[in-house]
Order: sequence, then C-alpha cells, then structure tokens
Amino acid sequence: MARLFLMIQTHHKRAAIKRQLGDHYEQQACDLLINAGLRLLCKNFNSRFGEIDLIMQEGETFVFIEVRYRGNAEFGGALASITRGKQQRIIKAAKFYLSQHPFEVYCRFDVVAFEPQQDPIWLKNAFQE
Repeated sequence: MARLFLMIQTHHKRAAIKRQLGDHYEQQACDLLINAGLRLLCKNFNSRFGEIDLIMQEGETFVFIEVRYRGNAEFGGALASITRGKQQRIIKAAKFYLSQHPFEVYCRFDVVAFEPQQDPIWLKNAFQE
C-alpha cells in the first residue's frame, strides 16, 4: 500500500513539473507573438474536443497556436510530435471556439516549437483542415 501511494505521489509531482514547464514555454511563445504584433485572446482554451494553448489575433485573422517543447530530438523533436490526430483535435476545438463567436473571421493554425539550445521556431499555417 505504501509503495502504491509513493508511485501516485511521484506521478503527481511529475505531472506538476510537466505543467510548470508547459506554462513556461506557453508564456515564452505568447511573449514572442505579442512582440510580433499579435493580440492575445485566450490561453489554454478547453473544450470536450481538446485544448488550444493560445488563441491570438493578427489583423482580422484568429490564430490558434500549439506550443511544443521537447528536451531532445530523439523521437523527431517538437514539430514532429504534432500528429495528425492532435491536429484534428485542435481543429475541432477551434471550430467549437468559433461557434461561440457569432462573427466571421479568417483563421489559421500555427505552431511555436522549442528545443534545447535553439531559438523558438514559429511555423505559420503549420496545418489546416
């Protein structure tokens, strides 16, 4: 019983550290994009379809942004970690977000990727429906 408790406790600590790391890189991405002229609309939008890290606006375009960090490129790096399934969940979540805003806007899906000892990579129009 004590071993199970220790395993659960360790899992929660790892999850908390992972969330803190994610928050850190999401804030770095947000700062990067604000400095590039985008306006923040929402952070960590959650729906039954999934989460969108950042929703920003550039002119008349809503930009849905996935932020990725990988500590090493052993499995393809940050950009490669965004599978087609993940893209589809982001697109569905974006459609849900847009359904709550009764005006027509253009939209695109960007990725900001972080990897060790490299500048952030901002990939505009990283994927589409």
